[in-house]
Amino acid sequence: MRRLRIGTRGSPLARWQAESVAAAMGRAGGPTVELVPMRTSGDRLARKPISGAGGKRLFVKEIEEALVDGRVDLAVHSAKDLPAERLAGLRVQAVLPREDARDAVVAPRAHRRPASDPAALFAPDPPPRIGTGSVRRTAQLLHAYPHLDVAPIRGNVGTRLRKLDAGGFDLLVLAAAGLVRLDLGARIAVRLPFDLCMPAPGQGIVCAEYRDGDEEVRGLLARIADRDAGAALETERALVTALGADCQVPLGALTTVAGDDLRARGVVAAPDGSRLVRHEAGGSIAAPAALGAKVAAGLLAAGAGPLLEAARA
Repeated sequence: MRRLRIGTRGSPLARWQAESVAAAMGRAGGPTVELVPMRTSGDRLARKPISGAGGKRLFVKEIEEALVDGRVDLAVHSAKDLPAERLAGLRVQAVLPREDARDAVVAPRAHRRPASDPAALFAPDPPPRIGTGSVRRTAQLLHAYPHLDVAPIRGNVGTRLRKLDAGGFDLLVLAAAGLVRLDLGARIAVRLPFDLCMPAPGQGIVCAEYRDGDEEVRGLLARIADRDAGAALETERALVTALGADCQVPLGALTTVAGDDLRARGVVAAPDGSRLVRHEAGGSIAAPAALGAKVAAGLLAAGAGPLLEAARA
């Protein structure tokens, strides 16, 4: 097999993901791997909110173009960063087991008060200033705790933690998976239950993107594919597609796998947290996309349509 070039963003978390995929392919008898770090449009526009700067596509645009052009053979991403629509000629495969999909509250290093639940951190008066780059987290937090002061923050995990420790925020809300993978799990003050904050579709899942028709790479990825992560990702991406959602929409989703059975949950919220719609359903691992579409239909029937339109507006 030829030398394999993997396109990745240059952040520590992105490199961890690419290196972990490369190591897994090596254990599966794969070829020598070369990482090709790239700076994306999303990295260059680090001061603008994601939803206003152009959406998730900004974080994969240059990497996907390099994949289509043949400058790299494979791209590795956090599944939650992938836009719903694929570029023509590209396919996605979930790899590695899914990490903890929950969101986590992070306190400054100087914060010593233990917390057994989020309310212990969110209760102070005046309310703590909470940093997050996600409209999904903002909407769900405000739904549960309308008094909170939630403000946008950009940058990779290390940059956000430095802003927190320097006093720019009182608390952060980040994906637990990224913190764990960077050996920063000790910074987590409390992990948010799914009933309080449903994660982004694909959160905690690493995926590999490759050119349609590249049977050599497809076969190699099949050796390191994780069945449960793959089923969850297909379900959650089908839900997103059925709703026509993007990063401007406060949408959360989670699929759990028990043997051959799937259970999918979805939530759509008003951007200000004033209203929230939930739906869940079960299905078979043999038809994950059908389950995603079923949950999307249930959300729409419960009144998610006006919330989606309000978010897009």
